[in-house]
Amino acid sequence: FTLADDSGLAVEALNGAPGIHSARYAADLGGDHDDAANRAKLLTEMVDFEDKERAAAFICVAALATPEGDAVFIDGRCEGMITHKECGENGFGYDSLFYLPDLGCTMAEISNEQKNSLSHRGKAMRKIAKMLIIDSKNE
Repeated sequence: FTLADDSGLAVEALNGAPGIHSARYAADLGGDHDDAANRAKLLTEMVDFEDKERAAAFICVAALATPEGDAVFIDGRCEGMITHKECGENGFGYDSLFYLPDLGCTMAEISNEQKNSLSHRGKAMRKIAKMLIIDSKNE
């Protein structure tokens, strides 16, 4: 089996951007993978949007390929909003800008355990694990 995944941040007001370009969103400003520059660019692009226009989601798509050449694609999502300023010290990437309304804080303000239970990648991987467990029971 081969497992691969890719993730990104999709902001509704930006027509899904940064999307697949999340890790290098600010590269057009002269850098490569720079989390701080990516967050600064996102905040700049969101400056004129009100709270109700700041819906966003972390999205992960995972692909599982079998030795026989079959492939399954699974997704995971974590819904939230983009804040007006950074808040929190934990995490990486856009975590300090990604507000979780149900918890009243950003991804950067929760524990790793909480983040793993809520994250887009965690959700996708749990779906794949469940699928593999069910499949192994059928053999």
